[in-house]
Amino acid sequence: MATFLGIDFQTWWFLLIGAVFTGYIILDGFDLGAGSLHLFFNKEESRRIALNAIGPVWDGNEVWIVIGGGALFAGFPEVYATLLSAFYIPFMLFLVAIIFRAISIEFRSKEPMKWWRKMWDVSYSISSALIAFLLGVILGNVTQGINMGADHVFRGSFTEFLNPYALLTGVTTLALLMMHGAIYLVMKTENRLYAKLTVMVRNTTIFFVIMILLTSFYTLLYLPHMAATIRAYPELFFVPVLMVLAIANITRQITKRKYMAAFVSSAVTISLLMVLVAMELYPNMLLSKQSAEYHLTVYNAASSQKTLGIMLIVAAIGVPLVAGYTTFVFMTFKGKVKLDEMSY
Repeated sequence: MATFLGIDFQTWWFLLIGAVFTGYIILDGFDLGAGSLHLFFNKEESRRIALNAIGPVWDGNEVWIVIGGGALFAGFPEVYATLLSAFYIPFMLFLVAIIFRAISIEFRSKEPMKWWRKMWDVSYSISSALIAFLLGVILGNVTQGINMGADHVFRGSFTEFLNPYALLTGVTTLALLMMHGAIYLVMKTENRLYAKLTVMVRNTTIFFVIMILLTSFYTLLYLPHMAATIRAYPELFFVPVLMVLAIANITRQITKRKYMAAFVSSAVTISLLMVLVAMELYPNMLLSKQSAEYHLTVYNAASSQKTLGIMLIVAAIGVPLVAGYTTFVFMTFKGKVKLDEMSY
C-alpha cells in the first residue's frame, strides 16, 4: 500500500476531503448566516449593506464545495455514488436553494420596485437558511448511518432522513452559521446597523450555545459510536476541550467587542466540530444501519492507488492556489462596506 509521510493515500484523501468541506462551511457559512438574518434588517440601506458585505466573496466561497465534490468523486467514487443517490431529494433541494440564492443576490438590484426587491429578499433569506439546515440534516444522517445493504444501495425512504437527530443537527448548523454570519457582518458595518448587529451577535450566540448543548447530549445518549474513539484513546479528549474553549472565547470576545477574534474562534469551532466528526467516523465514511460489514470505509471505497497518487499531486497544487486566491480577495475587500453606484 502506497504511503506518504508514513500515512496511506486513502487516509490522506480522507483528510483532504474533510479539510475542503471544512473550508467550505467556514467560508460559505458566514454568507449563509448573513442571508438567514437578512429579513431581520428592516431598512433598504441596511439590506444593501448586508448584501454588499458578502458581495465580493460569496460566489468564490462556493468554489470550495465544487472542489469537495470533485475530490470525493475522485478519491472515493463509491461513497460519492451511494451518498448522492441516497440523499437525492436533500441534494436536489440544496442545489435549487443555491440557484435561488445566487439569482436573488444578482436580480435584486436590477429593478427599483419595492415588491421586486422584497420578493428577492425573501428568496435570498429562505434559500440561505434552507442550505444551512440541509447541510446539518445530511451531516446528522451520515453520523447515524443509513439503511444500506451489502450492495451499498440505499433501501430506505426520504422520510427516514427527517428523524429527530438529523432535524436537531440541522437547526444546530443553522444556529452556528447565523452566529458566524452575524459576527462577520458586524465587522463590515458601522453606525446604526453596527449597533443592531451587536444585539444579533449576542442573540445568535445564545441560540447556538443552547443548540450545541442539546445536540451534544443527544449524541452522547443515543449515538454511543460517536464517542468510541475518544473512549478508546483518552488522550484525544483535548479536541472537545479545545472546542468548548473556542465557544467560550466567542462569548468572551463578543463581550469585549473584539469581533475579529470572535470570528476566528467561530471558525475554529467549526473546524473542531468537523474534526470530532471525522475522528469518530474514521476509517468509515458512510455507515450502514443494517450491519457493520456493509460500512463504506476509506479502504473498501477508494479509487486505485495510482489514481489516488496522481490526484493527490493535483490537489497539492490546486488547493493552495484556490486558498491563495480566496485570501487575496478577502484582503482586497477588507474594511467597512461603503455603498456606491456599483453596489448591489
